Amino acid sequence: MHNIQSLNSLRPYNQDSYSNKQGLLAEDPIDRSQGGHAFGAYYNIVCAVCGTGMLGLSQAIARGGWGAIALLLLAWWMVSYGSVILIKCLYHPRKQTTRINSFKDITEDAFGKLGGWLCFFFIAWVLLGSPILYLVLIGQNMNQICRDSAGEIGSIPWTIIWSVIIAIPFVLMKTMKEVAWTSLIGTTACFVSVIMLIVMVGIDSPTHAANAVRSNIIWEGFPTSLATIGFSMGGNVIYPNVEASMRRPESWSKTVVIALTTCAMLYIVIAVPGYYVYGQDVSNPLYNSITEGPAQTVIIVLVTINILVSVPIFLTSFALDIESMANVTVARYGKYCEFALRAVIRVSTMVFCTVVACAVPYFDYLMSLFGAFGSCTSIFIIPVLCYWRLTGFRNKPIWENAWCAFVLVFGFVGLIFGSWGAVTDLIQAFREDSAAATTAP
Repeated sequence: MHNIQSLNSLRPYNQDSYSNKQGLLAEDPIDRSQGGHAFGAYYNIVCAVCGTGMLGLSQAIARGGWGAIALLLLAWWMVSYGSVILIKCLYHPRKQTTRINSFKDITEDAFGKLGGWLCFFFIAWVLLGSPILYLVLIGQNMNQICRDSAGEIGSIPWTIIWSVIIAIPFVLMKTMKEVAWTSLIGTTACFVSVIMLIVMVGIDSPTHAANAVRSNIIWEGFPTSLATIGFSMGGNVIYPNVEASMRRPESWSKTVVIALTTCAMLYIVIAVPGYYVYGQDVSNPLYNSITEGPAQTVIIVLVTINILVSVPIFLTSFALDIESMANVTVARYGKYCEFALRAVIRVSTMVFCTVVACAVPYFDYLMSLFGAFGSCTSIFIIPVLCYWRLTGFRNKPIWENAWCAFVLVFGFVGLIFGSWGAVTDLIQAFREDSAAATTAP
């Protein structure tokens, strides 16, 4: 193995000095001559982070009171920091001389194969949890759109129908590149729906705000609120791929901070008015709180379009990881056998997500659960632990280690108590539905 050289000697531009304990950097084997600009990375990050999560932030504040806004601001700062150190970890491998490729590979290099598999377990909660959440919402939205018509067949049948439709491009389109074009459609629909939501909330303000019940701080609701906020700020599982696509990766830190700042500002703009106008009664998703009518229907359609094009992106990312670990390639199995194996993996993945979405049709509680168990680990806990392991602990200033420790505590609170609260809410929802079914004539 050749000696690791300074990254500055390996590239025709100046790279951020991601120095490890030895002051050395891993070699970057990526050909960046055809890479994209920082704006493209900014766009990809905003697309990955902003989505249906913003629809639940008003309820997140309702569960924690106005004080939950502080959680949103803290999460913004912590996720920005974690996103920077996560990419630093790519260039500080312990067991190889080249740049680490993926999120899972970072933890495997830091903590061995067990660490890699644990990381993959938590990542799966994000990559599978988001599609499950979206399938639940698709079923609810379609049934709501078709209300009082022959199309009102129930949320679960609509979930199954759209799962079959989504499975077609998911199986046929092999890579992320082939499904990435859909992000433009989804993002456009998302931003238009947000603008319409803000307008509708403003219209409802004179009739709802005066009677809304609001609280300054609800301490027992903080963990669940944090879990929902964590889900809304999640997205760093794809950041190694985004950084790899940049022509000038030294712009990463600035790009990701600006992108996450954009997301945070957008979240505040939609979350604060929603809680102010509707108070404790605000719904998740938020559009269920606004006055019924054509505008609400248009918003529901736009949100449905957004999540329809988002599901294949998450599922394809998960499937590619599985296929890579199983070494499902054309070179190994041949063109037709490889396609058959890939189809089996992807159809099985789609069936699993559909079954869970039909069995647990509780959008808001699922968002809290996936946010607590998946997002809190991937955006708060794992980046800090890997950063300490790969770059050292004692070589950092006291203030930075103190901040990292605070981030860890923040993440573990969301993971433990947020998961507990979400599971408790799910159990209560199941019991209420069972009781209602028993007493129904």
